Amino acid sequence: MDHDRIHSQEPSHHVERWSTGTIESVDQRDGHCVVTVQADDGAVVELTVTLAVRDLFLSRLDIGEAESPVGEQVWYRERGG
Repeated sequence: MDHDRIHSQEPSHHVERWSTGTIESVDQRDGHCVVTVQADDGAVVELTVTLAVRDLFLSRLDIGEAESPVGEQVWYRERGG
């Protein structure tokens, strides 16, 4: 399975290839993490990442351990993007 890419901080490489959005939900499906993001243009995008990537990007958000990531800004690239 191809996975999307997601960062909690602005990437320093190939900046023009990344989109920004706001997290609407973080769920688990079929052994993967599905992050629903509202893109800056209003489109809703479902990103599929590994559970390890989920743990990494969530740990780098500027929120407390018990706080929800909903509403936080992220940078993402859809597979093949």
